[in-house]
Amino acid sequence: MSGIYIHIPFCKQACYYCDFHFSTSLKKKNDLINALIKEIVLRKQEITEPIQTIYFGGGTPSILSTDELQFLLDTIYENYSVSDNPEITLEANPDDLDTEKIIALSKTPINRLSIGVQSFFNDDLKFMHRAHNANEAINALKTATKYFKNITIDLIYGIPNLSVEKWKKNLQTAFDLGVNHISSYALTLEIKTALYQLIKSKKYPPLDENLALEHFNILVTETKRQNFIHYETSNFGKEGFFSKHNTAYWQGKNYLGIGPSAHSFNGKQRSWNVNNNTKYIKAIREDHIPQEIEILSQNDLFNEAVMIGLRTIWGISITEITKKFGKEKANYLKEKSKKHLKNGTLKIHKKQLLATQKGKFLIDGIASDLFCV
Repeated sequence: MSGIYIHIPFCKQACYYCDFHFSTSLKKKNDLINALIKEIVLRKQEITEPIQTIYFGGGTPSILSTDELQFLLDTIYENYSVSDNPEITLEANPDDLDTEKIIALSKTPINRLSIGVQSFFNDDLKFMHRAHNANEAINALKTATKYFKNITIDLIYGIPNLSVEKWKKNLQTAFDLGVNHISSYALTLEIKTALYQLIKSKKYPPLDENLALEHFNILVTETKRQNFIHYETSNFGKEGFFSKHNTAYWQGKNYLGIGPSAHSFNGKQRSWNVNNNTKYIKAIREDHIPQEIEILSQNDLFNEAVMIGLRTIWGISITEITKKFGKEKANYLKEKSKKHLKNGTLKIHKKQLLATQKGKFLIDGIASDLFCV
C-alpha cells in the first residue's frame, strides 16, 4: 500500500497556534500548482505499487478551485498506478464550503472531506484567529453530509476558558451533525507561533495541562458512547471510517510527499522538501527536487515503530519487533516497559504492548522513554 500527500501552502489568514508551512499571499498560486504538477511527474519512478490513498493537506487545500484539484488528480492518474477505489481526502475550511463548492467537489474523485472546524463557539474561533465562524461550520457540515458519506472534522481542546460544558457541547454538535470521524488535538504552544508571543506577553492566558487532560478524558468517554473507536491517540472513527491514509503512516507504509515542506518515506529513508515556496518553485523549474534526505538507522526505525505503535489500538507486536530488530531490541523493549507496566500506563495483551487509558494522554513521553539512543 502506498499513498501520495500533496501540500497546498496557502491560507486566507494565519491561525495563532499553527506552525505548518503556509503563505497568506496567493500571488504565486499558479506557479506553485505548475510546480506541483511537475514534481508529481518527476517522481513517478519512486512508487511502483498501486496508490491507495491521496491526501490534499496544507495550508488550506480548499482554497484551490475544483478544476485545479482535478488537474492535480489527473496528473497522478496519468503517471501512477492508482487502485480502483482509492481514499482521496481534501482538507477544507468551513468558509470555503458553500453549497456550490460542495456539490462541485462531490463530482470529482475526492471522496473524503477533512473539515477544520476546531470549535463550534465563536469566542474560541476568535481566540485562535480562525477565518470562519460557528454558523459557517454548522452550515458546511449540514450540506457536506448530504453529498459526502466520509467526513472527518478537527476539534481542539485545552483552549483557555473552554469550560467542560462547552467542550461537551462541541462534541454533541459533531454527533448531532452525523460526523463519523473526529481528529482531536490539545492546543499546544509552538515557539514560532503568534500564540506563543501572545501568551509570553501575557495578552492571552497560559495553557493548562490539567484542563486539557480533563477535556481528553471527556472526549474518550463521549465518543465511546456514540460508538466511535479510539483507534489512534488523536483519532476517533466509527467502524469503516478510519483514515486509511493516516493509518498507513502509523503502520510504516511508503508514501510520497509533494510540495514545499512535504515529507516522504520509503521504508529506509525519510526526505522532506524545502519549506519555502519561492525556492521550491525555482528548483522544480530546474528539474531538481529541493529536498533533504535522512537515512534511517536501525535505532531510528525501532524508535519510530515504538512511537507510532503505542499511539494506535494495534500497539507494538513483540513478535514483529523480534523479527525486524532481533532479540536484543525486543528484550530491551520489555525491560524498559516494566516500570510503565507497573504504574498502569502500559499493558500487554496477546503479545501486544499497548497504552492503557491512563497512558494514552502521556504517550509521547512514555514512547520516548522506550527509545534506543
